[in-house]
Amino acid sequence: MNNQIYLIVLLLALVIVIPTASAQLSLGAEANQKLIEVKLDKSEIINVKHVIAASNIPVDVNLFNGVIPESIIVTNDDGDEKQFGLLHDGRGNQSITIFPSKSNTIIKYNLEDTSTLYENLWTVKIEYSKTYSVLLSEEIDLFFLNNNMIKLGDKKGIVVNNGGNIIIQYYDKISKIIEEVKWKEDKFNVDIITDSKIDKFNFDQESKNISFQVNEKNKFIIISMEEKLLGGPYVILLNDEKIKYTKSSSKENYVSLSMKPESSGEIIIIGTTVIPEFSMFLPLIMGFLVILTVPFMKKFSLH
Repeated sequence: MNNQIYLIVLLLALVIVIPTASAQLSLGAEANQKLIEVKLDKSEIINVKHVIAASNIPVDVNLFNGVIPESIIVTNDDGDEKQFGLLHDGRGNQSITIFPSKSNTIIKYNLEDTSTLYENLWTVKIEYSKTYSVLLSEEIDLFFLNNNMIKLGDKKGIVVNNGGNIIIQYYDKISKIIEEVKWKEDKFNVDIITDSKIDKFNFDQESKNISFQVNEKNKFIIISMEEKLLGGPYVILLNDEKIKYTKSSSKENYVSLSMKPESSGEIIIIGTTVIPEFSMFLPLIMGFLVILTVPFMKKFSLH
């Protein structure tokens, strides 16, 4: 039984107060969690690890939603298994009580019903109230965090500062289209990553913009190209209406633009520095991008 102590007798003997509907059942003090890691790969099982500081009193650790009880393993730094109490609050929340220890305690377990694959896109929903890290396997370099594109590069994952709810999505298999365009005497490759069908791709040399037809809604589209092809800041239009996008620059002199059109239609990508009437608005555009980006980067950081 993995050395579990189901504290049925103890629970009957103790007076336990559950203060609010959102609180979890608790027997000890709140644990000092030195590390909380969630590991993702292309599977339906998610691995979680907590490292708990030594304590001379019993401490409690809230578990992530979706825990598989049979997968829980609690050890010390040397890998020796330890006894623990597994508690349920009757509302689906589970926690572990760890008894006094002179060394760190390591808790490992798996989650189910948290990661799903649909139409080539893995979707993982995670919720936790403390700062935690999300590490992705080496095969995942590109992913979407709450619909914002992130390229890891030489990083291993992200940190969710102060905890919270997140949705991470990544492709099971990446489908890439490469379009070659010509501007003056130079040739450029434009890479397109998407599961949506793309038609009528065109680069207009005179107005210096990229356009194409998208035939499905709510599908991610990523455009990667050399920065000098269009020149930012950028405006992206869907059927002549501005839409939101995420910009990433993981490679020197290259830019990636990610969008998620909410309807089918014509996409036009414009580099505003090549349009005279936009030049006076560049400080305003950049200020707006900073306003959008700063809160996101305070909440999440690469790890």
